[in-house]
Amino acid sequence: MAAASNTVEFASDTSERSWGYPGWKVTLAAALASAAGFGSILVYSFGAFIKPLALEFGWSRQTISAAFACASFTLGLCSPAIGYFLDRYGPRRVILPCIVIFATAFASLSLLRNNLVQLFATFILLGAVGNATAQMGYARAISTWFERRRGAALALMMVGSSVGMLVMPVFAQVLLANFGWRRSYAMIGSLPILIAFPLAALFVREGPHAVVQSVDQGTPIRVLRSRAYWILLVAVVVGAMGNTGIITQLSALLTDRGIRPIEAGYVIAGVGASSLLGRLATGWLLDRFFAPHVYMILLIGTAAGMGLLSSAQNLGTAIVACILLGFAMGGESDVTPYVLSRYFGLRRLGLLYGWTWTAYATAAAMGSLLLGTAFDQSGSYTGLLLMFSCATFLGAVLMLGMPAYPLSPER
Repeated sequence: MAAASNTVEFASDTSERSWGYPGWKVTLAAALASAAGFGSILVYSFGAFIKPLALEFGWSRQTISAAFACASFTLGLCSPAIGYFLDRYGPRRVILPCIVIFATAFASLSLLRNNLVQLFATFILLGAVGNATAQMGYARAISTWFERRRGAALALMMVGSSVGMLVMPVFAQVLLANFGWRRSYAMIGSLPILIAFPLAALFVREGPHAVVQSVDQGTPIRVLRSRAYWILLVAVVVGAMGNTGIITQLSALLTDRGIRPIEAGYVIAGVGASSLLGRLATGWLLDRFFAPHVYMILLIGTAAGMGLLSSAQNLGTAIVACILLGFAMGGESDVTPYVLSRYFGLRRLGLLYGWTWTAYATAAAMGSLLLGTAFDQSGSYTGLLLMFSCATFLGAVLMLGMPAYPLSPER
């Protein structure tokens, strides 16, 4: 009955170009809901709570940061399982309980005591359900509504997390200044329930393309034998290791070069703004050009940004480098689910996206760790940044080896 209902609704307005097409309601709801998910709420509020927790309990910054690292690694480890459940039970049945768990766990940080087990257990739980509340949880639902405008739809959904990147750090600081860290944790933890839960419950559902998959290109054997998947995976790893890794060290790198802390803050905000533009522009390009070639351009931008940043000694050069990095980082988020859906179909999109997320999260954590270690040993990020730049450029060249999209019933 659900499939028939979707098909009827789809038939009533088959133009994906029209804003009256029902898939756009799903996309807008997903964008707003993801703005109150893991990526926005935990990642971009985390830094604001480091000093209050250190003052309250005497914990070192390294210890508090290790809790966040646990959440990141757990996010990567649990992503394939989240993806499997998204494919098997549909997005809404997975997203809604995960939103409740995520919100409850985050709000429970307001009850923290001087107990590291409590801290680490809470962050591990946040990571376990995190990707169901972020872009991965909504990408499958959106992909099933769109064929010719899938890139634009995914890009619009990704804008939610970019808005969260811009808003959440400031919002968290305002709450801390007025209410203290305990009440701030409780209030931020209420946002997924107040914003994401009702939007997901009312609007997020699969569309007509979920029921037209007569040929399954995404079986594990097909995927592991596919040149396209391994090339994509290499590109994701080198991009995450360099681009996402350097974001965690960016403020320290800029101030080491003599750039004032307030100016470094503006540069980092510029990364968020250019990331938002990158997502929108990449979505437009994906619907018009061969996706691996679009990804190749983004990777070249990443390589150029890291190359510039490795030698940036003034504010102007740093701004240009960070705009390149932010634009590419935003675009790369659009490309991965789009490419997976084009090469391997929709039936196992959640699982394949989960595998890719595991590689992404691991590479990002390793990139940050390697950069920190390089600085401790040499007093500079320059050498490793140049190595990352070269590796990312080679990843871009590999995109030239991607085959044509396979034919599918929806095409």
